[in-house]
Amino acid sequence: MATENYLLSIFQLEEQGQRITPTQLAEQLRRLPVGEGLGTSMASVSGMLRRMARESLVEMTPDKEVVLTKTGRSAAESIVRRHRLAERMVVDLLGLELHRSHVEAHRLEHAISPDLEEKIRERLSNPATCPFGHPIPGSGYSPAKDAIRLNTAKEGQRVYVDRVPEDDQDLLEYLVANELIPGAALDLLEAAPYRGVIKALCNGNEVVVGYEVAERIWVRGSA
Repeated sequence: MATENYLLSIFQLEEQGQRITPTQLAEQLRRLPVGEGLGTSMASVSGMLRRMARESLVEMTPDKEVVLTKTGRSAAESIVRRHRLAERMVVDLLGLELHRSHVEAHRLEHAISPDLEEKIRERLSNPATCPFGHPIPGSGYSPAKDAIRLNTAKEGQRVYVDRVPEDDQDLLEYLVANELIPGAALDLLEAAPYRGVIKALCNGNEVVVGYEVAERIWVRGSA
């Protein structure tokens, strides 16, 4: 479980285009549900990375960057695929509230066998993304080429949500409660870097997010 959680977290940081260092990884691991029971001290993270390096899952570059090996990438894609299929399953088949799906998927991902994974995929008609817009590895889906980070959108612009961060439960609950989810239209009322916030209308509701959060929300110009 610990190794799979590390692989998932490294993969998520890669998707965000971030440079992956032990410090950055420790911060990402702290966003995991408490029930995952991971130590996130620098000593714990460094020790786990050394173990993963011995297992040929990751490599450390001379400037302390964490890089997935070919074996590690295959394993990371497997756990991310199971996680995102589990999110789809609990929402689409079982009717679980959207904001709870991420935590439940963490509970399920480690127990899904390859055979069960295939059955879930078939039952869901081979979904391309998780409920939060992130590609499911192996589905053949690529994010929209015109997608940009919300923090780079212009005031007065109408954009459509492409994908939102799923690894911060409090933030996820806020986004879902305000219907700021994939497919939603956003009319940017105010983009104020000096204030550090972006204000938008989302389905008639005024939503305010900080620039740090907006950097993790991807939007596109068409529905």
